[in-house]
Amino acid sequence: MDAEDFRRLALTLEGAEEGSHMGAPDFRVGDRIFATLASQDQGYGNLMLTPEVQAEFVEELPRVFVPIAGGWGRMGATHVRLAEADESLLLGALGTAWRLRVEKNTRVSFKAPNARGTAATRKPKKL
Repeated sequence: MDAEDFRRLALTLEGAEEGSHMGAPDFRVGDRIFATLASQDQGYGNLMLTPEVQAEFVEELPRVFVPIAGGWGRMGATHVRLAEADESLLLGALGTAWRLRVEKNTRVSFKAPNARGTAATRKPKKL
């Protein structure tokens, strides 16, 4: 596989669009990145996984999946050695990154009010 295969497969996923981040091709769903080709010159595609999923991928296929160095890697960003992957494996890995992003996009987050509350929730002061 190569960068063009990565691009082609990423764009087969529902709602996936190609964009650019810091001059590198990226692939988004819901306007959020799930994969990039930022390291294509080194023979890698990049996946945005969770640390737990990354650990599973690396443990199962260490010749294919490598954590990205530094903080991004600790957060789950993962290189895919394109030359080591076949189409089925790459599509499955991209699909996992896509699914994780879709799930994250659809989570509802509720902010707890601060101790004082907001103007709308505080009781009016007595005069």
